[in-house]
Amino acid sequence: MIIVTSVNIGQRETIQDGKRRYQTGINKKPVTEPVMVGEIGLQGDAVCDTRSHGGPDQAVYLYRSEDYEWWSSELGRKIGAGTFGENLTVAGLSSPALMVGDRLRFPDLVLEVTAPRIPCSTLATTMGDAKFAKTYMQASRPGIYFRVIRIGTVTRGDEIELIPNENKSISTVTFFHDFHRKLNREEIKRYLELPIDIRSRTDLEKRLKKHQ
Repeated sequence: MIIVTSVNIGQRETIQDGKRRYQTGINKKPVTEPVMVGEIGLQGDAVCDTRSHGGPDQAVYLYRSEDYEWWSSELGRKIGAGTFGENLTVAGLSSPALMVGDRLRFPDLVLEVTAPRIPCSTLATTMGDAKFAKTYMQASRPGIYFRVIRIGTVTRGDEIELIPNENKSISTVTFFHDFHRKLNREEIKRYLELPIDIRSRTDLEKRLKKHQ
């Protein structure tokens, strides 16, 4: 059984990264009440860097509680829900990866897998480790972005049904690592046939043009 163990909302706040000060909504806190999920995400959740995050194809970010348990053991300290900026923390997914195009059906909400989370400097700053993005990459536990297929509410304790993509697809962990390597023309075309997020699609379309 897959179950929502935490629904997390972030407020806009200012953080310091060296000499740079900027606003972020990465520090998300668990809430107990039902939250409405619309086409661009959870109601009340702050997305400050809209160039890199958010939008219809990255409306919801999900992370497994099993992966937090792994991180807690690896880092020697408790890493709790919302630390990595995810909206939904869930238990019961058998792997850190889902296939692009897989869907999750909640009681009245449906989400579709679009991409893995790519680590950024804000995550490193939040973790207090300038090298954390590299550590995150090596762990191969990126979490997953979704688009909203059917809007609805989500609440801690909701049960989730996994609806696999019936077409040949690519896992989010493979996608995570492929993002950082040179792909050949056929590999790029394969990704472009999938329901990936618009940011990745734009990047891959640019890469494809270089092969022409």
